[in-house]
Amino acid sequence: MPADPSALPPARAVPGLAGIEHIGLTVPDLDAATTFFADVLGAETLYDVGPFASPDDWMASHLAGHPRGRLNRLRVVRIANGPVVELIEPVADDRPSAASAGFHLAFYVADMELALIALKAHGVEIQSGPVEMTEGPSRGMTWLYFTAPWGQQLELVSYPAGIAAYAGRDDIWRPRA
Repeated sequence: MPADPSALPPARAVPGLAGIEHIGLTVPDLDAATTFFADVLGAETLYDVGPFASPDDWMASHLAGHPRGRLNRLRVVRIANGPVVELIEPVADDRPSAASAGFHLAFYVADMELALIALKAHGVEIQSGPVEMTEGPSRGMTWLYFTAPWGQQLELVSYPAGIAAYAGRDDIWRPRA
């Protein structure tokens, strides 16, 4: 059970924050974006997920997109030695729409539970999560989206035991706690 936020001393920062884990970019054509990043920047595809569709407001609560939109595909690529880039190809009303989901920064935290307590102590709006991934290439990851006071979407990510897609790889950059 998480600690009571009112019992904690005033939070100055999210505990265990290690740095940027990934940058999420919405693209209208995932294959064209992948080709661009590969040809121009030497990007290597690490894994793909999707498509996702939901009868509820999943896109709105998770990716700040249209409530009836859907996520066509998502691809994670590595570019040199830095955070990975998450390329998001949403679809709204059966048309690709780069405006369906927003740009976001994802920060790695060592302990999602403590991080969530700190966010709540700061009065931060939690958009969705925490969500624990139990299958697929993201298995082992927990994430949540939150909103900055000016409306920017941000994300916290944690996978202390690693994620399935990175198993056995030591060439993927990760923030260090």
